[in-house]
Amino acid sequence: MEGNGRWHRVSTETVVMGMFENLREDWLSYERDLTRQGLWVMVVYRFGRWRYGIGSPLLRIPLSFAYKVLKLLSQILTGIDLPCEARVGRRFVIEHFGGIVVSGDAVFGDDCVIRNGVTVGLRRTREPGAPVFGNRVDIGAGAVILGSIYIGDDVTIGANAVVLKDVPAHSIAVGVPARVLPKQTNVNHFLTELASRGDG
Repeated sequence: MEGNGRWHRVSTETVVMGMFENLREDWLSYERDLTRQGLWVMVVYRFGRWRYGIGSPLLRIPLSFAYKVLKLLSQILTGIDLPCEARVGRRFVIEHFGGIVVSGDAVFGDDCVIRNGVTVGLRRTREPGAPVFGNRVDIGAGAVILGSIYIGDDVTIGANAVVLKDVPAHSIAVGVPARVLPKQTNVNHFLTELASRGDG
């Protein structure tokens, strides 16, 4: 998998693990709570990915139809659009629900978290390239991440941030457009200044 000229590897286990093993991890990630709408979406997503491995067209065609129906129902019920074309790693958590749109070209590593109002996609219509995320990326509510960019491991993206460029590992991205700070920096003063100027 390649993002902005760099190879990003979603763990090999994600490819070879069966649907049920992925779902078992998702079940634990969502604290065994069937009312979590993010879990509903992940069940449909994992099913959609799993059907690609069905060799027989006679079996795959009805499964594909079932996936499309389930995908539409989950979208209506949750307001979350996570197509099975997107590549999502293990233990992907969707906190809250509503207004979440993920491009089918996007790639997520393991242990990522997204929240309500997040948009991940192309920077412009008909311009190829969607974001590639490393592992343990935490995305705040309302954030927008667009274009052929790479978000490194252990990055935190603040609420309502607009990210249009690469973010290195172990960083924080906040504001509109997003500014990147190392995580070890004390950002309280920066955030206060940002809020007072109405930038984010």
